[in-house]
Amino acid sequence: MSETLILKSLNGAVCTLTLNRPAALNSFTAAMHEALAAELDAVAADARVRCLLLTGAGRAFCAGQDLSDPLVSPEVGQPPKDLSVAINRHYKPLVLRLRRMPVPVVVAVNGVAAGAGANLALCGDMVLAARSASFIQAFSKIGLVPDTGGTWMLPRLVGRARALALAFLGDKLPAEDAERYGLIWRCVDDEALMDMAQSLASRLARMPTKALVATRLAMDQAQLTALDGALDAEARLQRELGVAHDYQEGVAAFGAKRAPVFTDR
Repeated sequence: MSETLILKSLNGAVCTLTLNRPAALNSFTAAMHEALAAELDAVAADARVRCLLLTGAGRAFCAGQDLSDPLVSPEVGQPPKDLSVAINRHYKPLVLRLRRMPVPVVVAVNGVAAGAGANLALCGDMVLAARSASFIQAFSKIGLVPDTGGTWMLPRLVGRARALALAFLGDKLPAEDAERYGLIWRCVDDEALMDMAQSLASRLARMPTKALVATRLAMDQAQLTALDGALDAEARLQRELGVAHDYQEGVAAFGAKRAPVFTDR
């Protein structure tokens, strides 16, 4: 019987997806890419889901690409694989799926996150990591550049100097240092990770989903534009959100001194 590569559970309005190749440190194969893509599409289309929680099974979050998989490993005597095929077919769509999810994305890094796995984690909106977890930009050790959005995200999160050091040296960055660098939101004790991640995801699921997603979009786009452009984008988004149900509900709840019930998605 083939293994279930992505485990899925729904707890209230929070959908948890778990990378499930623990014996291989949840490293990616073409089959796991396809399974994850299908689940992410299903989450995006499911109106019941208001937050996505992504984690890994076993002692790793994700060790990146499985270098023995035919996706990147040529048969004996055959020329090297064109690695851009794997990037364009799987990794680029994966990053864009996560960054464009119509709900907030929480990532719980339960163990090592290396190579593409490290940068996959950084695609989340809020990233928590177990104290024993670590992040490794392992690409230079096999003669490659960071991918899965690493060249875009790393310098924006930690600055050019630290980004280049992480990429050049490929050293293990403990979770506590990742928090100190600003690479992730929070480092927590191992035994508390999933409870805290679920609590955070549940909290986000009760918030105005459309506004949270618009905030992510505005901040990402603001990195690519001048201040005037960011101000214009803020005005456009406020115009759209100001006529939505959740704004009307938030204002009404504030006036009535009660908890709001947000429903937009």
